[in-house]
Amino acid sequence: MVSYLLDLLMNSNILQNYRMIKNFWGKLERPILALAPMADVTDSVFRGLVAELGRPSVMFTEFVAADGLAHPVGRKRLLVDLKYSEIERPIVAQIWGGCPENIKIAARLVQDLGFDGLDINMGCPDKGVEKQKGGAYLIQDLDLTKQVIEAALESAPDLPLSIKTRLGYNSIELDSWIGELLKLPIVALTVHLRTRKEMSKVPAHWELASRLRDLVPNFSSSPSLRGLRRGENFGQIPSLLANGDIENLDDAREKVNKNNLDGVMLGRAIFGNPWLFGNGKPDWPEVFKIMIEHSRRFEVEYRGIKSFTIMRKFFGAYVAGYPRASDLKSALMLATNATDVEVALEAFK
Repeated sequence: MVSYLLDLLMNSNILQNYRMIKNFWGKLERPILALAPMADVTDSVFRGLVAELGRPSVMFTEFVAADGLAHPVGRKRLLVDLKYSEIERPIVAQIWGGCPENIKIAARLVQDLGFDGLDINMGCPDKGVEKQKGGAYLIQDLDLTKQVIEAALESAPDLPLSIKTRLGYNSIELDSWIGELLKLPIVALTVHLRTRKEMSKVPAHWELASRLRDLVPNFSSSPSLRGLRRGENFGQIPSLLANGDIENLDDAREKVNKNNLDGVMLGRAIFGNPWLFGNGKPDWPEVFKIMIEHSRRFEVEYRGIKSFTIMRKFFGAYVAGYPRASDLKSALMLATNATDVEVALEAFK
């Protein structure tokens, strides 16, 4: 692996250009509290709402297929998933794929769209994603992983590159996977503390989180590699984040401090609680108000593009704990537009 990096460093100017970028990761206040990328959840509408109610340190788009972005027809369909607003900054575009040439095209597009960072998903266990050599498939193919990373660096030299992955594929692979990733020129690594095989069927392995820091190479000890991690905008070492089973901000901060991490990424905890990064869930009148606002924004933004039924996955979480939650949820599941949501909530006030 070291020889690979040295060859790349000596035979191209990719890394020299890359380390000169403005790496926002190194400037974030610790602990870094990131909002996880989640398909049909963290769209621009929801991210904007979250930013207004309590801004996280950094946000990610839903993951987007590089193969699709590289195709003229697919790009038109997928560009909606790369829409963002200024309130969401710093905003990172997450892409996935196993074709380096398409990664180049997608990475260049992300850079041209003005994102603050680029993230490559190397942890999604979806069989369709893996069939295209994306997501968790890459855990099994380190050579292809290196090609994908090099392609992204070459095509989007102005963007800090980060990776989101898992502990391993069929088993925990700290040294042979996580350790090897940390030798590559990435500025941040988020580790979902489960293997691909485990999916989300077991508790996250927080007992292993403290070992992540030990896997970071000592770049300062090697004159040949020293330049890769130095510089005002690059940072000495990549930011380390972990995620899995984090309940709230107190839990997040405790896990960061206990495990010597730079931050954590919160996912499922955001469901029904766009106030997660702010002052906490308010009284029910305000919850109902935000539900209506969320529904209206979704309807306006995605009319004719996305089905309103996507909103239904939020409703049960929003009303969890309400005295008549089951009946209210049933009524909301019949909603086909924002007006239906408002009518349903009005009946339960």
